[in-house]
Amino acid sequence: MRSDNIKKGIAKTPHRSLLMATGVSKKNINSPFIGIASSFSDLIPGHIGMRDLERQIEKGIHSGGGQAFIFGVPAVCDGIAMGHDGMRYSLPSRDLIADCVETVANAHQLDGLVLLSNCDKITPAMLIAAARINIPTIIVTAGPMLDGESRCEKLTMIKGAFEAIGKYRNGEITEERLLELEEASCPSAGACQGLYTANTMACLTEVMGMSLPHCATASAVSSEKRRIAFESGMQIVELVRQNKRPLDIINRETLRNAIIADLAMGGSTNSFLHILAISNAVNPTSAPHQENRISLTDFEELSNKIHQFVKLEPSNDITMTAFHNAGGVNAVLKELLKSIPEFKDSEGVTLKKTSEIVKNAYVDKSVIHDYSEPFSTKAGLGILYGNIAPEGSVIKVSAVDESCYEFEGTAKTFNSEEEAMQALEDDKIQAGDVVVIRYEGPKGGPGMREMLAPTSLLVGKGLGTKAALITDGRFSGGTRGICVGHICPEAANGGVIALIEDGDKIRIDINKRTLDLVVDEKTLEDRRKKLKPFEMKTSGFLGKYARTVSDASHGAIV
Repeated sequence: MRSDNIKKGIAKTPHRSLLMATGVSKKNINSPFIGIASSFSDLIPGHIGMRDLERQIEKGIHSGGGQAFIFGVPAVCDGIAMGHDGMRYSLPSRDLIADCVETVANAHQLDGLVLLSNCDKITPAMLIAAARINIPTIIVTAGPMLDGESRCEKLTMIKGAFEAIGKYRNGEITEERLLELEEASCPSAGACQGLYTANTMACLTEVMGMSLPHCATASAVSSEKRRIAFESGMQIVELVRQNKRPLDIINRETLRNAIIADLAMGGSTNSFLHILAISNAVNPTSAPHQENRISLTDFEELSNKIHQFVKLEPSNDITMTAFHNAGGVNAVLKELLKSIPEFKDSEGVTLKKTSEIVKNAYVDKSVIHDYSEPFSTKAGLGILYGNIAPEGSVIKVSAVDESCYEFEGTAKTFNSEEEAMQALEDDKIQAGDVVVIRYEGPKGGPGMREMLAPTSLLVGKGLGTKAALITDGRFSGGTRGICVGHICPEAANGGVIALIEDGDKIRIDINKRTLDLVVDEKTLEDRRKKLKPFEMKTSGFLGKYARTVSDASHGAIV
């Protein structure tokens, strides 16, 4: 065992003494050492129930014959960090968390890991860490929140809170009703109720085979989730015994499986960033076989083939609770294996083939359609190219009304999210406008902030099908409307988005997968000559991040 490096032989007497100081018995010191990396936090609804899950995992590890050690990692709630400078720390926290897990696991020579996660950047960070360390690992995602309800109206965090602000400012609801919605929208522990980034990444973790069946969708407050946590603790000991490692599970095929499932379900656009970053951890730039890495080309290729046969909140009224009851990820996997030749059968932490696991899976056809009868023949996510985004941009196709697949509008430019929010609140954005928010990319932000506040305000004000928003920043998985993000190159790197001026015409064509500024090349060259070089004024952690981060088309890795 790897932990023999800290517990075997006369020379390790001091090490054993220190381990005994933690409470490890002489009998258990010879057991596999399993770390539980917990992102518990009182600050985050998705994580407040993790103390109980830690206990269940710990019980499972000891029942399986291992020795458990819990250690903590940081976590950020994107919803609470939204709309202010705190959001600059969200995406950078992904790499910080991966570094923390790697540091503790390697410094203490752990034999295996159970990674307890839930929200937006924590789950991909755990997957990145798992690939880097490459010791037996299981991920436990803590599960979705219960649906909210008020006056018999079903609520979610997005529709019940964020979009309610626009309705209130538009005079559609009273302040009294707004406060009722505020109190009822998030009724329990758990990740927010729709297929936003947290639940998207939980589902994709299960698709790749890094968590046990039903882990992604079992409610955070359910006994089923507690049982999954216990069983994960048991199973990690078996994985250590069989030396089944993450790089035996996560590879080009299973990452492409994740892309296919993401497109079929219409998940969060953030998954593009995270899958690219996970691929880099599996096949770092120094690896000899670079053809095994995932790139935007894979997303583009598959997005032209895959139909969307699951449509969940925010694109529909079906929440994660209903999705779980309809069969969840297992039902999706069953349909993908049956219908998509590119989707490969694989073996994950269960030590069973996917086909064996899902053979008798229950499928509610009203929620999870047959692939031959999809919600849309277009994938839920798409890559747009054009003179604004020669290196690519991302749109959640499933969240756009089909009447808006071809949209041309007039640019209104803003150099920060705050400027755009002020214009929206002052009713300066009208039907036919394209809101351009720039200098919010990985480097320019820095941190590539999510734009849920302005996109929700657009929808809440009734402009969801009448105005568009494009940005070199990114979007929450809860975003809906004509919203294009991840524009590359970003403004801070001199991208064309920095050259757009008020009054320019912008054309978005989802059918043709294009995003273009209707301005001739000579005019753009003249503007480029006048463009001032970007000056980075940030220091500390964000300064270090901005100096080392890559662009969004490569996963915003550092």
